[in-house]
Amino acid sequence: MGDFLHDQPIKPRTADEKQAVINRLKRVEGQVRGIQKMVEEDRYCMDILVQIRAIQSALQQVGFSVTERHIKHCVKDAINSGEGNETIDELLTVLKQFSK
Repeated sequence: MGDFLHDQPIKPRTADEKQAVINRLKRVEGQVRGIQKMVEEDRYCMDILVQIRAIQSALQQVGFSVTERHIKHCVKDAINSGEGNETIDELLTVLKQFSK
């Protein structure tokens, strides 16, 4: 995907953590299919826009959740092992892309 310091988390996600993220993404997937159906049915543009914003918000929450875990585990471990600056720079680079 990119030139990151690690290919996988330093501390693997628990089964519960994985399932929580997967469940959220499945809900988003269902919302996207719902919008596709709304477009096919020529629904009112404002209704579609409200649903698009709901999806954006849901994805943002997934992103916050993944970011929080990354900071609490990967970044913390990197700081403790002397790789903190590189890991923080890596995270900041990705977070800047969210604001584009």
